[in-house]
Amino acid sequence: MTDKRAISVGQLLRKKFKTLPFEGKWKGAIGIPEANGVWLIWGNSGNGKTRFSLMLAAYLAQFGKVAYDTLEEGARFSFQRAIQASNFDIKPGQFVILNREPMKALVERLQKRRSPDIVIIDSLQYSFLNRRTYFDLKAKLPNKLIIFISHASGKEPDGDLAKKVRFDADVKIWVEGYKAFITSRYGGGEPITIWKEGAETYWGDNNDNN
Repeated sequence: MTDKRAISVGQLLRKKFKTLPFEGKWKGAIGIPEANGVWLIWGNSGNGKTRFSLMLAAYLAQFGKVAYDTLEEGARFSFQRAIQASNFDIKPGQFVILNREPMKALVERLQKRRSPDIVIIDSLQYSFLNRRTYFDLKAKLPNKLIIFISHASGKEPDGDLAKKVRFDADVKIWVEGYKAFITSRYGGGEPITIWKEGAETYWGDNNDNN
């Protein structure tokens, strides 16, 4: 019986992967990522998490349709203001806001034909996933890019599941003082400034990664 899980080095090197051709500051920060998998963004309140997530969503929408599930905040005035502050500019039809769509309904949506390629879930804590249902979610959506936003406890993702997701994630993004600090399996590693004036006030410098 052939071991279907075992492949040779040559087979791996010949294998084709679907990637996202990032350029500029995004390539400098994240590299050239695969078009699927899991990313994690975390940080304390008031440091620019939502604004960064919307910046990222706008960039990702060049490569596929993006869904943003506002589990925690909902499609409310505060989220409208966040979109306005991020200078959101996306081609019509490439971005959809889901108003607190439960995880079961979200999975059903993403399993349909012509469904979004990328989903941002805000937040991991409000998804009410556990370790088993998290891995079940990944198994059901193998061709999707799933980006979780998480609360933080100090500088760590908040909760046991969030810590597990951090270790599992291909791209890990810590947001502090209006800067995003990235660890990626695809290269990159350069920080991104989310809001220049806020970052200068917080960090006491005038460096701008934009």
